[in-house]
Amino acid sequence: MQILNSKIIGDSQQHLIIVHGLFGQLDNWNTLGKKFQENFTTHLIDLRNHGRSFHDDDTSQQAMVADLENYLNHHQISSAHFIGHSLGGKVVMLLALKQPEKVDKLIVADMAPKDYPPHHQDIIQGLENVDFSQVNVRNDVEEFMIPYIPHPTVRQFLLKNVYRKPDETYAFRFNLKVLSENYIGLVTNQLPDKTFDKPVLFLAGEKSDYIMAEDKELILKYFPHAKIEYISDAGHWLHAEKPIEFLEKSLKFLL
Repeated sequence: MQILNSKIIGDSQQHLIIVHGLFGQLDNWNTLGKKFQENFTTHLIDLRNHGRSFHDDDTSQQAMVADLENYLNHHQISSAHFIGHSLGGKVVMLLALKQPEKVDKLIVADMAPKDYPPHHQDIIQGLENVDFSQVNVRNDVEEFMIPYIPHPTVRQFLLKNVYRKPDETYAFRFNLKVLSENYIGLVTNQLPDKTFDKPVLFLAGEKSDYIMAEDKELILKYFPHAKIEYISDAGHWLHAEKPIEFLEKSLKFLL
């Protein structure tokens, strides 16, 4: 059994586990992790096929939930608070419904319990366009992405996944082939027809369209005690765009 790669900071009786989104990695949460560690033993997680975690052909949401269960058992954590952003939000929602005893409080960042239409095609094309045999320095990777991914901030986010291998060539840390082949299963709703009866906070980016007003009914169907709050002037990467507001709302809810 393989255990997810993580970075564990803080020394508290209460555990907080933070799960990144698609094409992300635990490093995306370093800055906020250092703040959360003042109140919690904070676990920044790399999902399978991401960051420094293992690669596997099965990249279903169910497999990712099983990884979190294994992680908790491995570290002898009976239950924890969870924060999940985007795909990480889907994974932690599924965990809460399947194993409610393992989840204390849940924060879902900019993700609703619904099907999303495919919307990462440009990003996937941009990543698949990178010819690493032509890459001599990290910045070369960005040149391959530009025709498909116009936003510099998105390119910079993806470039954090580029690393130099022992043979001096470059590669992505995430498993692009498996993630792109199984993409539909990552954006559709896989939740069972159950409810999670503990506190849940949905944090939405005010300028994002991932959580819409009409999603409230669906959210309450699965999470009857959920609250929805908005991070002002933020898009989908709300924790990176407005980290102070994200931290304040999260701590107010968790504490």
